[in-house]
Amino acid sequence: MSDILSHTEDSVLTLTLHRPDRKNSINRAMYTTLADALDGAAADPAVRVVVLQGSETVFCAGNDIGEFIEAPPVGQDAPAFRFMRCLAAFAKPLVAAVCGPAVGIGTTMLFHCDLVYAGDNAAFSMPFVNLGLCPEAGASLLAPRMFGYHRAAEALLLGEPFLAEAALEVGLVNRVVPPSEASRLAAAQARKLAGKPLEALVATKALMRRDPAQLLPQRIADECDTLGRLVQAPAAQEAFKAFMEKRRPDFSGL
Repeated sequence: MSDILSHTEDSVLTLTLHRPDRKNSINRAMYTTLADALDGAAADPAVRVVVLQGSETVFCAGNDIGEFIEAPPVGQDAPAFRFMRCLAAFAKPLVAAVCGPAVGIGTTMLFHCDLVYAGDNAAFSMPFVNLGLCPEAGASLLAPRMFGYHRAAEALLLGEPFLAEAALEVGLVNRVVPPSEASRLAAAQARKLAGKPLEALVATKALMRRDPAQLLPQRIADECDTLGRLVQAPAAQEAFKAFMEKRRPDFSGL
């Protein structure tokens, strides 16, 4: 079975992260599948809205660290960065249902969604610095704009998890519901959007995002270059090794 489940109904494409044995951590193949799906949805007049979701217990544990060690995402053509560019450029409405952990890309992809519904078990985190890395998916631009600088600094520099109610307070999610209701609510809202005039939806989204949209491609590219350098540096290598060995990393001297 695929690690990305795809289903289209009532003009809504639902993409489900389905890698339960790895807590929906995303590998290169999954990034490629997701990017292909978004590109296809953008070009398909039969698709008017896209929903991103995981399960009721986990949304996404972030990147596949084992794969990071074997093949670091270096260069603008890496599948992860292609997915991020597709997210940033996607013109139609994007809706997300988030339950359980949303780590790294599991949180940063939400900055590009138009509506986000969280289960009350959701826990968001952007622990890039803790891995010797920098933010991605435009988070270094979008988090300060959404959260305010000091809250964004707390989230990005400390990398500590924040729960669903805190995400609601800073505007990352629209509503918090029981986990069993998150996907149903996201689907219902997506169907509402799909029933509206697509040209008006696309135009309104473009107007709301105009300023960030002008800056995002360069910021994502800058993050890509920086992350590509940091992922090969000693601090990241120590962090990855510690993760695989299930111990605390030792950054003394780094």
